[in-house]
Formats: sequence, C-alpha cells, structure tokens
Amino acid sequence: MRRCRGFTLIEIIFVVVIMMVVLLLAVPSLTGVLADRRLRRSLDTFNDLVHQAQERSLTEHRNYLITWREKSVQVRPEVFAKGEEPKPIAQFQLRSTDNLKVVFPAALIKKPPGEWIFWPSGVCEPATVQFAGRDGVWTADYSGLSTQPELTKYAAR
Repeated sequence: MRRCRGFTLIEIIFVVVIMMVVLLLAVPSLTGVLADRRLRRSLDTFNDLVHQAQERSLTEHRNYLITWREKSVQVRPEVFAKGEEPKPIAQFQLRSTDNLKVVFPAALIKKPPGEWIFWPSGVCEPATVQFAGRDGVWTADYSGLSTQPELTKYAAR
C-alpha cells in the first residue's frame, strides 16, 4: 500500500491562521515606522530651509527671510535686486492637515509677522518652530547665533 505524503487541510488552515496573526501584529508597527519617517522628513526639510536662508545671507551679504504662507513656507531675499525675479529660492509645501507655526521669544511686539530674518552676518532672530501634522508633532528651538535646532519635542503617531 502506497502512502502519499502531503499536507492535510487542517494543517494548511493552521499555518494560514498563524501567518495572519503575525501579519496583524506587524502592520501597526510598520505604520508607526512609516509615520516616523514622514515626520523626520518634515523636520529635515524645514532644517534645510533654515540652512539655505543662513547660507544665502552669508554668501550674498543681504538679508533673507523665511516667510509663512497659507500652504507653504518659503525662503526669499528680504528685498529683491533690480531685475531679479521675485520668487522664492526654496519652499516647504504643507499638506492640508499640517500646521507649522513660528514663535519669536525675543520679539518686542505681541504678534510679530510670520517672517524669520537671517542677517548677512549669518545670525538670525531666535525662534521656536512647532509642527503638527497627520504623522505627529515636533518642536525645535533655533539659536540666534548658530541657527542650530534643539529638538524639544518629537512624537510620531
């Protein structure tokens, strides 16, 4: 009598159930990793804007601004030179669920405009930038002398 070797239906169902349980456990951690990656990218993109504003102000010996618009944050010269096209040098697009806010702790007026200035010496006004979006929140304090961020809050969803 020959005996065929193979899997029974019960064994196959048992393996499929185990694979589904493992998959259900892995999906939430994977979405958390992806949210963290997107949140880190938003922080890195904003830090790139800060670096560009500082670098341009130093190399071109003129003031540069980071300005807050409704759906974006832009880097541009404070005053455009004659013949220069009045457009931003760089920008950070915000999604409809994103909120990016700047606070100037050393400001002399209560509600300063949403413009962060970088002077030709490479220094800027100290600022605290707060981001809240679908993927999480971060807050960074930027030093006026070095423009280096100190991350004071970071939480991915």
